[in-house]
Amino acid sequence: MSKHVFVIVLLILSLCSNPAQGQANYNACNNALELCPNQVFGITNIDANKTFCPGCEDDFNFCFAPNNSIWLTFITNASGGDVSVDLSNLLFEINPGQGTELQATLISATVPCNAASFSQIGNCVSAGTSDFSLIAAGLLPSTVYYVVISGSDTGAGVTSAAECTFDVSISGTAVDRPVPSVGISVSSSTICVNDILTATALPTDCPETSSYKWFVNGVLAAETVDPVFQTTTLVHGAVIRVETACFSLCPVTVSENSVPLTVISFPVDAGSDLFIDFGDTVQLNGTTSSADFIWSPEFGVSNSTTLSPFIWPTETTAYTLTATENGCSLSDQVVVHVESQLLFPNTFSPNEDEINDTWVISGIELYPDCYVRIYDRWGQEVFQSTGYSIEKSWDGNARSGKMSEGVYFYVVDLRDDDKQQFKGSITLIR
Repeated sequence: MSKHVFVIVLLILSLCSNPAQGQANYNACNNALELCPNQVFGITNIDANKTFCPGCEDDFNFCFAPNNSIWLTFITNASGGDVSVDLSNLLFEINPGQGTELQATLISATVPCNAASFSQIGNCVSAGTSDFSLIAAGLLPSTVYYVVISGSDTGAGVTSAAECTFDVSISGTAVDRPVPSVGISVSSSTICVNDILTATALPTDCPETSSYKWFVNGVLAAETVDPVFQTTTLVHGAVIRVETACFSLCPVTVSENSVPLTVISFPVDAGSDLFIDFGDTVQLNGTTSSADFIWSPEFGVSNSTTLSPFIWPTETTAYTLTATENGCSLSDQVVVHVESQLLFPNTFSPNEDEINDTWVISGIELYPDCYVRIYDRWGQEVFQSTGYSIEKSWDGNARSGKMSEGVYFYVVDLRDDDKQQFKGSITLIR
């Protein structure tokens, strides 16, 4: 291709496809503005142009010859029928030599945006100066139609085509559709605090719904594909709203609020966590407004139906205060930490006089998974045990026999949540 031919091709493509800068996309047929029933659109043909090329969208001469054309489109419903496209509130640009009339008509196209396949349907307006309508009857169901609007450049002294801003809307049996709505159902309007509430959206005349947005007291809480929402974080008087869009073409947003919810709550406090020594007794200090309450577990509790019972746990224990009111049960926990009184003797005398014959660790029974190891002065292991008690305590012997007097070393891993480990020395006396 020669350089001159290439430049000419670029010029033609530019004239055919580039709208004037600043004009909306609907200056071009393939970006036609989709009209939706029951909606008003404010549009303009200011700075629009004409597409110059054979067979292109503006290459027709029925009704009028386009100048600065803009394009709208609509799709008929499943029944088809009549349609009315209404233009109102016309406001023309007033400049010397500029026209003040609009031209408009409805078009059917067997090939989208191809002027060779265009047919005029309905009436033609060639000199619209105030509100007017484009009307057509017997439109086919589920079919795409176009609206073309242009400024007139005819009349005495007119040298440039009219430019205008205006409102446009569409109505009629061919585009009518039922008014969609959505309801909302909740599993119960009265719930206990922290219980699960299920809300269900109930769309009506709302095909092709979008996702569902769920709001609690006006704040977006979730977005779901299914029409179901669950939550456990509600307060008294909370209102749930669901919002969705109906129709994939010309979507309509619908929403609905639930009734204000009754959320039953009352104070239940088991008190602050406590720390005691092994073998001690301590008093719990619970509070609640309910007259129906109980502590659990009940073992080692002086009276499980009083708010301040005495307890004597032998190990760290979580005590739960559960109260019931208006059919709702609420609970709170207090953890009583039993701190071990581990005592590691530094001497023992395995001489079979039944006094201090074994190395006994006081309090070790609270750690049934502990791991005890004992080494001689050269680092040789002479004893090990998983779990340790009086019955399993070291008697001064090893597999090789009785160990001699001297200093030995121990490592005790409690294997508890805190991963405590103790190390020290023992003197064996015979």
